[in-house]
Amino acid sequence: MLWYPVEGSKTIKAAPDTMVIFGRPKGESPETTLCERGSYQQWKEGNIPPQVAFEILSPGNTLVEMAKKFRFYERYGVEEYYLYDPDKGDFSGWLRAGDFLEVIENPIGWISPRLNVRFELVDGVEIYRPDGEKFATYLELIEQNQQAQHQLEQERQRSDKLAAKLKELGINPETL
Repeated sequence: MLWYPVEGSKTIKAAPDTMVIFGRPKGESPETTLCERGSYQQWKEGNIPPQVAFEILSPGNTLVEMAKKFRFYERYGVEEYYLYDPDKGDFSGWLRAGDFLEVIENPIGWISPRLNVRFELVDGVEIYRPDGEKFATYLELIEQNQQAQHQLEQERQRSDKLAAKLKELGINPETL
């Protein structure tokens, strides 16, 4: 999603891989009729900038491009900025100090002041909830969903067998 921080300028924009904005409702903004925001127009959102921005490097990203993004986030009020390079396994972070984003010296084990989550670097970046539990990855969520569907199917089959057995005994399971 594109973020436009300045009203009237279509050229001042950024598209963080992920941005987190507290204090704004999900879905449509007060001044739009869309079910989903097509872009984040800051002046229509109480002039609240994204507080946290994440970038995940891809082979096509250049140093110049990433430097421009850093300056953009710094200039337009991002409080926390995180950068992950999955090819190198590097994870970096910056935290706002006044008008500037200052480097987080050791972002591994770091707890985000805004998100209250902890970052670890194991086989990639792992993120832990405030209760200490690790957030599941997309693949882990798919696997959990498949397991739940399998269990549900097993329970349905068990229920069907029990209903058939009750009917054999002359008992209508619908009336129990």
